[in-house]
Amino acid sequence: MAEYTLQQDLDFALMMAQRVDELTLARYGANDLRVDTKPDMTPVTDADRGAEELILAMLAEHRPEDSVLGEEFGVHGSGSRRWVIDPIDGTKNFVRHVPVWATLIALVIDDEPVVGVVSAPALSRRWHAATSLGAYVSEPGLDAPRRLHVSQVTELADASLSYASLNGWKALGKLDDLLELLDQAWRTRGYGDFFSYALLAEGAVDAAFEPELELYDMAALVPLVREAGGTFTSIAGVEGCHGGNALASNGALHPLILPYLNRG
Repeated sequence: MAEYTLQQDLDFALMMAQRVDELTLARYGANDLRVDTKPDMTPVTDADRGAEELILAMLAEHRPEDSVLGEEFGVHGSGSRRWVIDPIDGTKNFVRHVPVWATLIALVIDDEPVVGVVSAPALSRRWHAATSLGAYVSEPGLDAPRRLHVSQVTELADASLSYASLNGWKALGKLDDLLELLDQAWRTRGYGDFFSYALLAEGAVDAAFEPELELYDMAALVPLVREAGGTFTSIAGVEGCHGGNALASNGALHPLILPYLNRG
């Protein structure tokens, strides 16, 4: 089996993101965009499927021994190196021409996310990270990617929190506890999807949490948050992205938020 450094894998992930951005931007707002409804009642477009197919083709050519987990086409192959793909995170936004959507590309080795790329071409921003290589964002006006670090906020009264939608917390039976938590904060917003965690890594948001997520929603975000100095767990406090939900913070706020999300 071929061996690659994390820098080589990161460079390859960034190359894939660039190729996919060209495809997704061309379909964003297209009059002939095809939108279907999946069995879970969420939308999927020809852009979602086309983006994942493109990534699968590039992986088959350049990383044929690696396995893949994608939102639209499931699992391909097996092995300790697995690429985890969400071709368009924020499809509802994509369909409604809201620019907050992104392609998420992660490399997971032995169940640990080690490379993450989050590319949001409609926002002209791309975030990337790899274990021990730091977290960065590329955006217009920068000659080189800007290194990221989470905030230094230590009190809920000074914190900006992003909570996803209220309906999901209600379905989990945690809406009252969530509202009590939000009432302690300086500012609360539901930025949604990948964007909450990217803003956390930038230090613009201090914590982000969602009640129900899949691995492909989270894997690319874990290296980004961790390499920016933050903490990524389930809402039960289990490290990583295998708990079906997420709490990410600047680290200092984690022990203050966990009790609210774990009552009952």
